[in-house]
Amino acid sequence: MARTLNLVAVSGSLQRPSRTLALVEHLVERIGDAVPIRVRTIELGNIGPRLAGALYRNQLPPEVEADLAAVEQADILVVGSPVYRATYSGLFKHFFDFVHHEALVDVPVLLAATGGSERHALVIDHQLRPLFSFFQAHTLPLGVYGTDKDFTDYRITDPALLARAALAVERAVPLLRAGLPNSHALRPELAAVA
Repeated sequence: MARTLNLVAVSGSLQRPSRTLALVEHLVERIGDAVPIRVRTIELGNIGPRLAGALYRNQLPPEVEADLAAVEQADILVVGSPVYRATYSGLFKHFFDFVHHEALVDVPVLLAATGGSERHALVIDHQLRPLFSFFQAHTLPLGVYGTDKDFTDYRITDPALLARAALAVERAVPLLRAGLPNSHALRPELAAVA
């Protein structure tokens, strides 16, 4: 029997409904079609007011601390951000600034982003991938980028984006089934990090 993976999804969008959240949820559903998962979704727009004013982790309220702990204990992350001024949202970066620097070692991360046009598509490789490389996470080979025109009523309708999402998950699944080790399994002391 396959182990149920603890998947944490993070949407960096500040609004709802959100194309970014729709893309992240679509990727999570596709992964769930392929491997057993338990899902926790973190919408930064929901926790933004409680997150934005904190300078240190010990200043965060318990519910935001619980979200950070969930990220640090994930078997796989699906992260997405809308593109603002050619990069991920500031709140997205602020959230990950509180994640322990060793908590994501070897954790598979599927990267996603949305933007107003194709000219921002490289945000995945030029912004998101370096961020998670700092954590020594295992960024999965294919990222998924969608533009406004790829969605209708906040649902993916573009066949090319649907195909890209399917291919990203297809390429990720063998790694997930192989059970890449994650940092909290290798170093239990990280579970106590506050």
